[in-house]
Amino acid sequence: MNKQYIYPQNMRASATLWLWSLKDFAIIVVGALFSAMVLATTRILIPAVLTAAFAFLSIRSDETTILDFIKYAVRYFISTQQYYEWRLKGEQKKEK
Repeated sequence: MNKQYIYPQNMRASATLWLWSLKDFAIIVVGALFSAMVLATTRILIPAVLTAAFAFLSIRSDETTILDFIKYAVRYFISTQQYYEWRLKGEQKKEK
């Protein structure tokens, strides 16, 4: 009796389900159920909008979420100073 086991390529990678990690997917499911109950009883869409926003921001691609990408972009373009040093192609940096 030969059993064949299939293992993922990266054993340290987090478990994912479709586009989300399992933790995020569980939060989305609980949020969707809560949003459906609130919408059915009070007709308020705020929990559904918050759940949809969390679902969008927690989409994971190559171990990076959309929220992480937005944070990196803000840090690169807004919050950190960029340093550029211009010189001619053949010119060497002068040491003092």
